[in-house]
Amino acid sequence: MTRAFVNAHCALLPGAEVSDPWGGGHDAWKVGGKMFACIGAMEDHGVAVKCADAETAALLIEVGHALRAPYFHRSWVRIPWGLVPEAELAERLDLSYRLIRAALPKKVQAALG
Repeated sequence: MTRAFVNAHCALLPGAEVSDPWGGGHDAWKVGGKMFACIGAMEDHGVAVKCADAETAALLIEVGHALRAPYFHRSWVRIPWGLVPEAELAERLDLSYRLIRAALPKKVQAALG
């Protein structure tokens, strides 16, 4: 599980785009202009993803499937490389994408396909 896996998986999601909003080599995956996954530049230790709520994020941290995501809201977690199987990481990326996409205005969602 690596940056390449995350980037390849996210590239397949409808309307997903990658950018480097802060410079320095971040991979910030967005849908409709809203971020759903982020890989840091300096400390490439994993990927940050959005959870349904802070309680879900806390549970994932408690059971050892994620760590707290520095600089992000409590509803985000960081999944370090190699901590979970690729299938679980792909599921977390998909869920984060769906959560962010569902919060977009209906017109924006429709335009994404």
